[in-house]
Amino acid sequence: MRLKAGIFVSALTRRLFAEGGMAAIERRGSEEAGAIFIRIRHRDGSESLAAPAPQTAFDDDHPEGRLFELRKSRVPESEVSELIAREARFDPDIWVVEIETDSPETYLPFAEE
Repeated sequence: MRLKAGIFVSALTRRLFAEGGMAAIERRGSEEAGAIFIRIRHRDGSESLAAPAPQTAFDDDHPEGRLFELRKSRVPESEVSELIAREARFDPDIWVVEIETDSPETYLPFAEE
């Protein structure tokens, strides 16, 4: 069974805090099944955006898990903000979580390309 969005976000933020990282909920979405977008801030001032991976990225053995893909990688903050704004107009129930870490793959399951 897939974790509810609110539980996934809570676990992610707690894990980052516990390991000395930073996380903040920028936008609260649907507790049950809101799509989760992760804004990743880098030390050089750029940002990346992890978004839910498309259904085609899921393995038949684990269809209930959460997978992410990088939609933007090391771009100016404005590009990430624009993409999030478009997604929010399309689906007002999205979550946006901001994290600061040098290794987002430690905290997020990414789909294989």
